[in-house]
Amino acid sequence: MPVTPTRDRIKPADIDTTPRRRPPWIRVRAPMGETYQEVQHLMRAKSLHTVCEEAMCPNLGECWGAGTATFLMLGDVCTRTCGFCDIKHGKPSFLDWDEPQRIAQAVAKMKLKHAVITSVNRDDRRDGGAPIFAMVIRRIRQLQPGCSIEVLIPDFKGSLEALRIVMEARPEILNHNVETVPRLFKQVQPQDNYAWAEAALVNAKKLDPDVLTKSGIMLGLGETMEEVKSTMTDLRDWGVDILTIGQYLQPSRKHLPIARYYTPEEFEELKQFGLEIGFRWVESAPLVRSSYRAVEQVRALSIVHRELYGDDRV
Repeated sequence: MPVTPTRDRIKPADIDTTPRRRPPWIRVRAPMGETYQEVQHLMRAKSLHTVCEEAMCPNLGECWGAGTATFLMLGDVCTRTCGFCDIKHGKPSFLDWDEPQRIAQAVAKMKLKHAVITSVNRDDRRDGGAPIFAMVIRRIRQLQPGCSIEVLIPDFKGSLEALRIVMEARPEILNHNVETVPRLFKQVQPQDNYAWAEAALVNAKKLDPDVLTKSGIMLGLGETMEEVKSTMTDLRDWGVDILTIGQYLQPSRKHLPIARYYTPEEFEELKQFGLEIGFRWVESAPLVRSSYRAVEQVRALSIVHRELYGDDRV
């Protein structure tokens, strides 16, 4: 029997519904403006999804207002039930093989300099949907030359062959977020595995030493600063170049509660620690998300982009 997509993540008895007032440094801009409306219309016209909407990103208004978006592929129903995420889960539909073409057309229409492509998990497929990632990279390069490409991939359950399909298309940035510390992994993302995250990030570098690898951590789920720094050290040992660190914001009371809000000073401490242990770029602030300032990262650091286009133009 098909599973009806749902946003429920954890049982009501497990939810802490104690109200938590947001501190003054958490300020989210409401989505508005002409450019925001144009992007929204374009997504609807081409039957596309964005993680900006599906995951209720706090930067939606700022990014769409600037004419950028993170595209969500492989449908809007995920096969996993992560406790922090507002994307629906259940049994997904068939793959849409025309989706890469429509995304590339949208990228060209928006005249993007940097495109971020992510997807739901598709554990119903052995390849995890990897061919769609390869197709969209190649189509964007055809329709919008000079646009750098970042793919925020699932872990593909550690599959080297699925990862190889993506890497052969040569994205400038290969991103996979660990999200949290090992102790909380199964509580936060029950179907995920820390070893699969390691495999995705380590093997990406082995398959293409020139690719920039990237990962992200959310704070506020019950981890300690020592655990965060230990996880950062793991990521650096795996060869990760770019790290993003942001505050977890509970999408609804059905999701995991916020254990605490970190201060801007604590985010700055983690940024300095990350740079000290060798990350080439660290973005660490309360509202930082995976694609924050991504175009600056790729122009400053990417060997792949310079090989493809001969310079580091913005």
